[in-house]
Amino acid sequence: MTEGPRPADGELLRVVVVGAGITGLLAAVRCVLAGHRVVVLDGGAIPHPGSTSFDQHRALRALVAGDPAGTGRAVQLHRRWRELDSLLSDRLSGALYRRVGVLSALSGPAAVAEALATAGAAGLAARVADPGDYPHVGFAEGAAAVFEPQGGVLLADRFLHAAVRWLRRHPLAELRPGRTVVEVGPDSGRVRLADGTTVAGDAVLVAAGPWSARLVDVPVTLHRQTMVYLRPPAGLVHRWAAAPVAGGLGADGRAWLLPSVAGTLLKISTDAVRHEVHDLSDPGNQARWAARVLSAGAIRDIDRYDVMRARQCHYATRADGGTGFVRVGPAVWARPASGGDGFRTAPLAVDALVGELARASIS
Repeated sequence: MTEGPRPADGELLRVVVVGAGITGLLAAVRCVLAGHRVVVLDGGAIPHPGSTSFDQHRALRALVAGDPAGTGRAVQLHRRWRELDSLLSDRLSGALYRRVGVLSALSGPAAVAEALATAGAAGLAARVADPGDYPHVGFAEGAAAVFEPQGGVLLADRFLHAAVRWLRRHPLAELRPGRTVVEVGPDSGRVRLADGTTVAGDAVLVAAGPWSARLVDVPVTLHRQTMVYLRPPAGLVHRWAAAPVAGGLGADGRAWLLPSVAGTLLKISTDAVRHEVHDLSDPGNQARWAARVLSAGAIRDIDRYDVMRARQCHYATRADGGTGFVRVGPAVWARPASGGDGFRTAPLAVDALVGELARASIS
């Protein structure tokens, strides 16, 4: 049997977390709640504004038409994010999970029937929506729609800051910004830093997103995607502040948007600009990619909107499509999954990891 983490008799596990994005911070919170001592390391600030998690908002949806099992697993995320909102939110952050709903554009009656059947089998509330009620959203001609009232928006960067404030108040947590990790020993549980010092733990959790492959042997595929952030015209500000997340938009059904809820900007993109890359270097012609996003049809009359900025985002996926932690050595686990789906599924990945740590420490 593989050796697991072994704390000294009568002591708690010492867990070293590498990376201060949503996975690393939620793992730290969850480990502290389980009674472990935690050290969080990051090469930048904590939270790190350069992490793939650091954005104004992320979508929380559950419906995957034709996949009741996958939809059912995603339904659990509504509960887990509500619990995290209750645990972490404070007077500085306010509510961190805004349930404005999720609107999915579909091709017609058959697709709607399949989506509703999937929702019903998974115990997910969903209903038919009228695209005509959303005149500013870019539906394809003849499109139908289904609405998930429980879904909505996770205020991503506010979640990160709230988790940091919570950890700073907890005696079992230690945050160490400005500590660049250059090597992780999968067998030893020792982490070497750029300054030559080492940090040791009974368990090491590598949560560095697309940078994880530089530290541990977890094959991943790197992707790059362009997001464009818009300010709605004055007459539509209130409408967009109450609008749902929407996907399946544009003529090709690949565009999506997140509304300007809670003071955020309106964010749009399309899967048509997502592409595989080999490294995290200069993204090249950003203006060309942003132009493709703007022309994708996520919003009608887009010329009325002010373009505030465009952002090139990187994320990683595993070949098997998994989003959980992978054990890469007796003392080391890694979660390379990142990006929107990595953010959305982080609570379940962290829950499973903490359960595995508990089993490993007593096996």
